[in-house]
Amino acid sequence: MEISPILTIAFKETRDRIRNRWVLAVALVFAALALAIAYFGGAQQGGVGFRSIEFTIASLVSLVIYLIPLIGLMLGFDTIVGERERGSLGLLLSMPVTRAEVLLGKYLGLAVALTASTFAGFGLVAVVLAAELDVTDLLHFIGFMVSSVLLGLAFLSLAVMVSACTRDRASASGIAIGMWLFFVLGFDLLMLGALVATGGSYGGDLVPYVLLLNPADVFRVLNVVSLDEVRTLHGLATVFPDALASPVRLTAVMVGWIVAPLAVAAWRFRQ
Repeated sequence: MEISPILTIAFKETRDRIRNRWVLAVALVFAALALAIAYFGGAQQGGVGFRSIEFTIASLVSLVIYLIPLIGLMLGFDTIVGERERGSLGLLLSMPVTRAEVLLGKYLGLAVALTASTFAGFGLVAVVLAAELDVTDLLHFIGFMVSSVLLGLAFLSLAVMVSACTRDRASASGIAIGMWLFFVLGFDLLMLGALVATGGSYGGDLVPYVLLLNPADVFRVLNVVSLDEVRTLHGLATVFPDALASPVRLTAVMVGWIVAPLAVAAWRFRQ
């Protein structure tokens, strides 16, 4: 495996997203929604204006957990299968590149585009709120941005895996939407339903470990455990033992959610 073809493919993928204004559009959406939440998130409690970075992050977590997984899945679901349907995959593989280089190059290019749009959008919010933030607040917000990127990359990896395992774009898009529904909406409902059905008598101790099977929940807990006010707004962290709630361990789990689906995609693409 050589670095040069990977970077060449990655540069093309990133350039395509910049040319079609995808990066700009997503960044503006993130910035607009984040600013609206920062200044008007407390309107239902009768207050308008910036309250605190912890309150802002708590509100943004709920937004990001719906939006970024969908963006990651829609960005990557046709990475391989789309090229195959358009007939350009055979031409690309006829060049002196390996399948692993093609897959990693495409993923890296999409990852750069997703990272750039996320940091640009939320970074603009940090600039606007700079006068209201001290160094600690700024570090917390940067941590939130990094965790948001990790969440997007995890779902981008899942999308690439789907793209490598399906035969047409229609199937890939359907599976991608199903993944979003399952991980973002269905997973927690099923888990809570099981706990309620058993009266909490069975499986309560396993809840923290079950949550690790969902990258969206890992992202939520990663942000919940880092801030006191966020912890009070989300009861989810109270079920986590201190050792498992370590930000370092949760970040490692999120990295695993990035690497594992990508490894499956590379294995399937070589078949």
